[in-house]
Amino acid sequence: MNTKKTILLDVDEVICFSGYLEAVNEFLDTHYIIDDFTDYYIDVTAVPKDRFEAFHHFLGTRNLYQNAVILPDAVETIKKLNEVYEIYICSACVNPFNIQNSGKEFLNKYNFLIDFLPFLDPNHFIFTSAKHLFKADIQIDDRLPNLDNDVKLKILFPSYHNKAISDEELKGKGVLRAGKDYKTGWKEIEKILLESH
Repeated sequence: MNTKKTILLDVDEVICFSGYLEAVNEFLDTHYIIDDFTDYYIDVTAVPKDRFEAFHHFLGTRNLYQNAVILPDAVETIKKLNEVYEIYICSACVNPFNIQNSGKEFLNKYNFLIDFLPFLDPNHFIFTSAKHLFKADIQIDDRLPNLDNDVKLKILFPSYHNKAISDEELKGKGVLRAGKDYKTGWKEIEKILLESH
């Protein structure tokens, strides 16, 4: 009988930054960096409305995980967590602005996970936008609306788009913040989930 506690773990902006910003820069011939943004939907902020449809057609020709940037200490910490916890990847793949081309992102994200986190069980990969349907002891996500009220320990991973969320709001929702900088977020996760274990 498995007695390990379970973790629902998000991918985008938690394990990695996909090539989304890279695609925006290539399409617009710009040099944005991730910290230039405060809105989750970078394309809505950066891409002019009259070029939005063309951008998403361009996006559909790319593998956004081919040059994904792994966040500092992510792989090492997840490997340590995997020895103590049962990890389930729980991540969305549907682009609400380009539903028709979203299917290939399931494959691209799956292959990315297999390549960079080969120690995880692919039978534990859940690709869904309905994260609230899945229950665990712990959930780690960068988007506050994704953190399920029924999960005992909810951890908000720091990202460019969630810096303005106040500590009071998080406390009111029973959510811990893994620091305020994505560069050190995984070290904070390690302190929360491994040092006290």
